[in-house]
Amino acid sequence: MATTTAAALQDPLGAFRQMNMNQRFTWLAGLAALIALVIVTLMWTSRLDYQVLYTNLSERDGGAVIGELQKLNIPYRITGGGAVIEVPSAQVYATRMKLAANGLPKGAGVGFEVLDHEPMGTSQFVERVNYQRALEGSLGRTIESLSAVQSATVHLAIPKPSVFLSEAEKPSASVLLKLYPGRVLSGAQVAGIVHLVSSAVAGLGDKNVSVVDQDGNLLTSGQRADSGIQPDQLMYRNTIEQQYRKQIEALLAPLVGNEGVRVAVSADIDFAKTESSSVVYGQGHLLSQQQQSTNSSGGGTLPAGVPGALSNQPPGGVTAPFVMGTASAPLTPQQLTQITPSLKTLAPTAASSSATSNYDLDKTVSHTQQPVGSVKRLSVSVLVNDQAKGGKPVPLNPAQLGQMKQLVENAIGFDAKRGDTVSIVNMPFTAAQKEAEKQLPLWRQAWVWDGVRQAAPYVIALILGLMAYRAMRKAASGDVKAKRRKGKEAAEDDETAREETPSDGTQKSSGPGAGAEMAAGGMPGSLAPDTVQLSNTLETDAAISRELVKQDPRRAAQVVKEWLSDGQ
Repeated sequence: MATTTAAALQDPLGAFRQMNMNQRFTWLAGLAALIALVIVTLMWTSRLDYQVLYTNLSERDGGAVIGELQKLNIPYRITGGGAVIEVPSAQVYATRMKLAANGLPKGAGVGFEVLDHEPMGTSQFVERVNYQRALEGSLGRTIESLSAVQSATVHLAIPKPSVFLSEAEKPSASVLLKLYPGRVLSGAQVAGIVHLVSSAVAGLGDKNVSVVDQDGNLLTSGQRADSGIQPDQLMYRNTIEQQYRKQIEALLAPLVGNEGVRVAVSADIDFAKTESSSVVYGQGHLLSQQQQSTNSSGGGTLPAGVPGALSNQPPGGVTAPFVMGTASAPLTPQQLTQITPSLKTLAPTAASSSATSNYDLDKTVSHTQQPVGSVKRLSVSVLVNDQAKGGKPVPLNPAQLGQMKQLVENAIGFDAKRGDTVSIVNMPFTAAQKEAEKQLPLWRQAWVWDGVRQAAPYVIALILGLMAYRAMRKAASGDVKAKRRKGKEAAEDDETAREETPSDGTQKSSGPGAGAEMAAGGMPGSLAPDTVQLSNTLETDAAISRELVKQDPRRAAQVVKEWLSDGQ
């Protein structure tokens, strides 16, 4: 083999001509693979490593960025269907800073930077419009930071303020969202966007904000339904009903089987928000008592007499008896002065009495807030199938149904005061229902056909590969057989020539005695292949080889096969 390799290196063209079809194909395939590997290596080492500069730019920003890159003589390439701009990795950050210095990319909308270059003398109307544009652009950029939002456009309708409350109008807003393919926004995310916009504008309520996607679907329609039912309320109700249904099914499944029970639950949920306050006094408990009384009496005289200076003079001595005047003879001032002290002594004395009693009773002040989403009423219906005994369906007895009802009532927290109802009915399921619930055969299962569809291309490729391999083996075996046939014909011709022309010039018989004569000439009648000693004469070696072939044809064929495979 080493000699053959050395010869192939010295004369590759001659060695290639001496190869059979399979060897030529192998050498050509290896040479092609080597050339391809060299080309790929050269391309890999010589190409530039590009990294993403910007993605998802608008057409205007993309054109401006490309024009600036051309001015800066920076190589670039556009991938992703025009959505991605790439530059060499060594120049990514420097290029971004250069483009940012030139104000690129500008983005889909303007922000508050529009107010940085307002000229002097700008009117109030222009200032208000610029502020509204800046606010819209800033809100759009903020909404675009969400992972599912590709772009956002915000429109604000801010009315002019009025000094009259009756003529004041409320602002409104609309948001247009363009989502990434395959992305959706949940109700909580839509509510977050609405709250974000309403909080950024003074006087804007959540009900005055509309959110629409790129397909024209109104995402905030459920929040302003005329019925007042929120999507979250329906979801909460379905969750409560599903939870009760799973509990009942898990409780009854060990008794009647997973397929022998059907449960329906209807929950009446109270979504009203109620608050109440109450104050309770007394209830027969006296906490404290306080009494206060005041008595006063006095012997002092009350002022009496004729108003004037004389009444304010100190009393003089009492003169008795004194004569009262009459209508015809009234008293003189001197007489009045004399009788004034006597009149003061005849005036009544002053006396007063008061009592106050204070009682402190217990007082209870309570403030109650009812939880939102409490269960007002539950209605449960359970359908149980007949039990199979001895191959025949047997209905349940009333005692078993009563026990099941008791289990269900305990599981749901049955409360008769709030009007809960539980109904359990035992009826046989129909044959159509059983047939629908019956498991499909294996060959009709969906996963089986999915596996067949996925495996079919590989099976076809394997069959084609085996057919190609078989054809190549057949062609190779045909070449080997042809070489064997040629070698055999050449050996037979050589043997015939030797038999017709012996080495001593005499005609040699080809009868049965030829083998005996050869053995008598010194060759043993039975040769051992492992101990044969070849001579120097071609005729003797050929005779020994023929004898070995006759003794063990299979081994001889194996030797010839190895010679052909080694190229000898």
